[in-house]
Amino acid sequence: MSEEILINVTPQETRVAVMHLGVVQELHIERSSQRGLVGNIYFGKVCRVLPGMQSAFIDIGLERAAFLHVADIWEERQHGGEERPIERILFEGQGLMVQVIKDPIGTKGARLATQISFAGRFLVYLPQDSHIGISQKIEDEAEREQLRQKLQLVLPEGEPGGFIIRTMAEQAQIAELQADVDYLRRLWADIQSRAKVAAVKTLLYQDLNLALRVLRDFANDETSRILVDSRETHQKMFEFAENYTQGVIGKLQHYAAERPLFDLYAVEAEIEKALARRVDLKSGGYLIIDQTEALTTVDVNTGGFVGVRNFDDTIFKTNLEAAQAIARQLRLRNLGGMIIVDFIDMDNRDHQQEVFLEFKKALSRDSTRMSVHDFSPLGLVEMTRKRTRESLAHVLCEPCPTCQGRGEVKTAKTVCYEILREIVREARQFNAKEYRILASQPVIDLFLEEESQSLAQLGDFIAKPVSLQVETFYTQEQYDIILI
Repeated sequence: MSEEILINVTPQETRVAVMHLGVVQELHIERSSQRGLVGNIYFGKVCRVLPGMQSAFIDIGLERAAFLHVADIWEERQHGGEERPIERILFEGQGLMVQVIKDPIGTKGARLATQISFAGRFLVYLPQDSHIGISQKIEDEAEREQLRQKLQLVLPEGEPGGFIIRTMAEQAQIAELQADVDYLRRLWADIQSRAKVAAVKTLLYQDLNLALRVLRDFANDETSRILVDSRETHQKMFEFAENYTQGVIGKLQHYAAERPLFDLYAVEAEIEKALARRVDLKSGGYLIIDQTEALTTVDVNTGGFVGVRNFDDTIFKTNLEAAQAIARQLRLRNLGGMIIVDFIDMDNRDHQQEVFLEFKKALSRDSTRMSVHDFSPLGLVEMTRKRTRESLAHVLCEPCPTCQGRGEVKTAKTVCYEILREIVREARQFNAKEYRILASQPVIDLFLEEESQSLAQLGDFIAKPVSLQVETFYTQEQYDIILI
């Protein structure tokens, strides 16, 4: 029982930190003004069908239309393998019940599916299906068969709907499975009745808020306690636990001390570190993590670690430590999509295999679906991690207004030379009496010092005076040329 869950609540946002042996492993943030959409069920309207992409755009009342691919249409999978094009399934103006399977990310709208599913404590309900599945994380075959038999005991004969048994159900009793089944069926009946009278773009079902999802999805047998720093949220969680997750009631505690909960456990410091590009390792090595729209790259460097035996041993130890750190950073930063890891090159094939196995072992603690491929001929590890919501950096940050997200700005000298070229260009088109340069302090300083001769030469060349004016609010790349 080495796991603790900390919940910090303010009127604006709820933050959850999952701690393992005193170290932050996961961070989840939900803002009251920007709640995640994954799991929400809407009655939407088809606003556009795109046969060329075999997709459709569905209006569910969001700022951007949501995206539905033909592969995510449940009705399409029910025709014995016959592949019908999307234009034969949907038409513009059609009302449709859909569920969000991926939040809007960047410039992309939410992704939808028409197969509905929603989770209880131990089961995921598939009301349109008849399949009974079991989480792949439950590997013991005897346990899998026992769980299947327990579930079949509580399912009424002939009742529609399928279920997936979640990892948390490993030790579940028949009565607990029965309660989950009853709850999920009641929920579906309520959604169906609302859908019959709902106007288009209506929200039919919203998933639980983050604090309650902690009880349903995060708390497990490893969890020793759940600390909540809000009395009101603690009370709501207690009431929810009494009805649906009674096993965690004893672990739920209200934190009422003066010192902020996240300060006490150094979570605030970890959040700051999780936004940095560089991650230092204990040995002296470090990681460089770069997140782009297409993929995330992780570069491993030895840094100040010189080892004690030889160069190969130094590289091997750095890579082993990095494997653990990278797996933690993926969870902490919620990095998804395609990820490329560039471990330090290893000539020893046995060392490569040991690092890869250590990396896979560290990743096994992650509940998010992923696939990992062995070292490529170029010495890279390629992997994908399912992305259903924005990364931590995208939730907490926005592109720098100075560099527009490039991470670099033009030097003052580069801007100076741009201004000189622009004045020559303007002088050829307009017959002004004087040219005034408005720029930032570093650029004006450069014109007054190193580039004063260049400025004088320009004035002689265009035969017009050139004056300077500092604009304190300009960034280094900003400037204006005023024609007087």
